[in-house]
Amino acid sequence: MDSAELDALLTRDGLALLESLEATDSADDVARTVSRLRAAGHSPDLVSAVVGQARLRGRAAGKFGEFASRMLFTRAGLEQATRMSVSAHHAHRMRGAAIGRVADLGCGIGGDSLAFAAVGLRVLAVDADPVTAALAAYNLAPFGSDVEVRSALAQDVDLEGVDAVWLDPARRTAGHSETARIAVSDYSPPLDWVFALAAQMPAGVKLGPGHDRDALPVGDDVETQWISVDGSTVELVVWTGSLARPGVGRSALVLRGDAAHELTAPADAPDEPVRELGAYVHEPEGAVIRARLVGEVARALDAGPIAPGIAYLTGDAATTSPFVSSFRVREVLPADPKLLAKALRARGIGTLEIKKRGVDIDPAALRKRLALKGPESATLLLTRVSGKRLAILADRVPRA
Repeated sequence: MDSAELDALLTRDGLALLESLEATDSADDVARTVSRLRAAGHSPDLVSAVVGQARLRGRAAGKFGEFASRMLFTRAGLEQATRMSVSAHHAHRMRGAAIGRVADLGCGIGGDSLAFAAVGLRVLAVDADPVTAALAAYNLAPFGSDVEVRSALAQDVDLEGVDAVWLDPARRTAGHSETARIAVSDYSPPLDWVFALAAQMPAGVKLGPGHDRDALPVGDDVETQWISVDGSTVELVVWTGSLARPGVGRSALVLRGDAAHELTAPADAPDEPVRELGAYVHEPEGAVIRARLVGEVARALDAGPIAPGIAYLTGDAATTSPFVSSFRVREVLPADPKLLAKALRARGIGTLEIKKRGVDIDPAALRKRLALKGPESATLLLTRVSGKRLAILADRVPRA
């Protein structure tokens, strides 16, 4: 969205026209709508703006639920926004630490600020891009004077009267549609500045889950938290000051649907010894792996790694955990694709979930070679033990 489209959209008539459209991501629906609106005499800028917003609202429902139907987006802003299920946890941590006013420096379209304001915090929302800041102001308007939105560089903001900061450094090139990842040295605001500020006052710093652990701040008032949502590891947050919990250096937050589970520890957990393949295999959530708390989960399951450096745990105890996906082992099959295909056909397996760790295999390409056929279903776990490929046929265990 450019400034001309924004000017056309942010009018009484523009917003009314947007509200008259159904949210959709169907290319056919979009084409028909564009033709209808142009035929009705609406300007190209307005048609582009409202149809684009209707399409983005359709995509946004997965992140923002019912809030999406009254929000405005850019494509890049939506892609980079925090899911509401995650930002709600950030907001409750802020409120639990008795934060009254928070500065969201790099607010984007206002997703985190929305959650902060919803739990009663006063918010200063700041974004360097004027168009993005304007959309954030619209999205946060229902909270009235409790939220102030500015377009400014984070480094230029006066933080007088602010109790804590939320920082989401830009990790992609500037723009409202197509963007590309940038080097850590090019983050905006710079990470050195971000971490220096976080050392001076309570802060939450949102980063990508794969951020270099050795480049993260450490200390008694620093907590690093990895977050998984419905099986995907989505972010890392560095909490400092009063927002870091006493005695917690590492944490893994696992969200599935409406359920939330958290694993905490003072530091990285030591691993359990390697074990021979047992009756069960457990795959830890990505947040648990990133937080290096696999050892804690292994001990709770009476399990151990199937091989050094492989994040599959194995054991004989018939138990599971919210922090893993568990599988009951049927048998070990030949790892050679031709022999494997023959074995699966003999067992009538036509539906196969393929998972891998420690092996260079393309599951989609392997699936084609297997030519699956039959009424049965199963999971195939491919890994490497003692330098050899291992193909484990298993069944998923219902989640705890």
